[in-house]
Amino acid sequence: MPRLPRIRWWIPALVIGLASAVLVWCWRVPDASRQTRVLRSGGVALLSGVLLLAWTQLPSGFSRRVRLAILVLAFATGGLGFALLEIRGVTGDLVPIVGWRFASRTPVGRDPVQSGADVGTGGASRQSALPYPQFLGPGRDATVRGVVLARDWRARPPREVWRRSVGAGWSGFAVAGGDAVTQEQRGVEECIVCYDLATGAVRWLYSYPARYESVIAGIGPRATPTITGDRVHAFGATGILTALDRASGAPLWTRDVIAEHGAENLEWGASASPLVVGGLVIVCAGSAAISLFAYDAETGEPAWAGGADAAGYGSPGFALLAGVPQILTINAASAAGHDPATGDVLWSVPWSHANPNVAQPLALPEDRVLVSSGYGVGAALYRIVRRTGAGTLAAEPEWTSRALKAKFASFVPRDGFVYGLDDGILACIDVETGRRQWKGGRYGHGQVILVGDALIVSTEWGDVVLVEATPAAHRELARRAVLDGKTWNTPAFAAPYLLVRNDVEAVCLELPVAAALGTDGE
Repeated sequence: MPRLPRIRWWIPALVIGLASAVLVWCWRVPDASRQTRVLRSGGVALLSGVLLLAWTQLPSGFSRRVRLAILVLAFATGGLGFALLEIRGVTGDLVPIVGWRFASRTPVGRDPVQSGADVGTGGASRQSALPYPQFLGPGRDATVRGVVLARDWRARPPREVWRRSVGAGWSGFAVAGGDAVTQEQRGVEECIVCYDLATGAVRWLYSYPARYESVIAGIGPRATPTITGDRVHAFGATGILTALDRASGAPLWTRDVIAEHGAENLEWGASASPLVVGGLVIVCAGSAAISLFAYDAETGEPAWAGGADAAGYGSPGFALLAGVPQILTINAASAAGHDPATGDVLWSVPWSHANPNVAQPLALPEDRVLVSSGYGVGAALYRIVRRTGAGTLAAEPEWTSRALKAKFASFVPRDGFVYGLDDGILACIDVETGRRQWKGGRYGHGQVILVGDALIVSTEWGDVVLVEATPAAHRELARRAVLDGKTWNTPAFAAPYLLVRNDVEAVCLELPVAAALGTDGE
């Protein structure tokens, strides 16, 4: 009787044991971001798989026939997986999103969008809504005032007004009157599309040849248009700034901002939503040190170029700090305030780390600015002061904290506290101290807006969640599944209508509004 080979099982046991220990360490290291943990875990899994396969072929003790069978099975499985599956992107934590290679992502029962399709003739909307005319709303602070939402969505559920397919991109909606304008990628063209708020029908569409694409960052525009009076200004992912007639979508002027200044585009695409202030339209873009650009809103003629740092992935904002009007920016390695008339830097603080800066700087009472980034960085509060006798401004640090690490989503203030997604988990911090009041609810890298006394959280996987804006505790009030798939786009709340979208579909919901402050509207 032939002697059976002795299998060296202790080797795979050792590999699996060590890998398990390292994985436990990866997820228990304090202050590491989820992205870092995911990358480390992926590396451990890959290395372990290679070592286990190598063990089967070298010191395992298996017969030649068994080793060959294992090798063939491994390569066949890998080849079949490659043939049938594809990576369609990643989550905000860099977890691969895998789908069937030949399956369409078009929502069931809906046709893929085609450039120029479904174009209507416009006309007034049948619905009345408060304006939400730009990125993060009227004040560009993700806050809607004067509205209180009903809290019991079982008694008074949101009503779906319309749902439709849209082109790719991470743009949000700008809403004014009956117009809901967003940006999309349709084939090889970037599109600026105006939808009827009442029906979801296309009122007009303007397109031009441009396409940004990345496995990690996705396809298409990532900025949100700005509606000002009878004009729409939009900034594409490749750096094309466009002014359109709001009624017809006819082009008024266009500028290739990045090309004009001889700069290179950012790795993850131009992301700045245009700021219109003082007759100027202002964007930040490009990898050159001068990355803040202003154009005459009427004519498109260059007004000034400013800044002292490459652009970040946020959008310019406007604030009055220390009595001085200024443009706030988050840049590649700094946060800064700029003179709106010239673009000159009024003050700047270093804000540099190995990863992108995305979340908006938040102007707070008493001339303070809160800055935050994800990737394990945290937040810092600065007070903007006038230097005695010099007539210039300076940013004095008040505190730093790791209690709020805002990666993609901006954060919102209410009654001395700030609410935001801390590496995908909702958190509340005290503005005075930077200390965390609470942290709860895993919503992923979605978005947050404040409506009255409640937070609307659009999760990374497409749910809409209502959370009480209180420092006492995390209290989730209601939840509704709305979209399917990764949802990085900022929602727009043109009360009572909430518009949410991702890279394949858009939905308009009518949210129940309470009768008066302090009631739940039941």
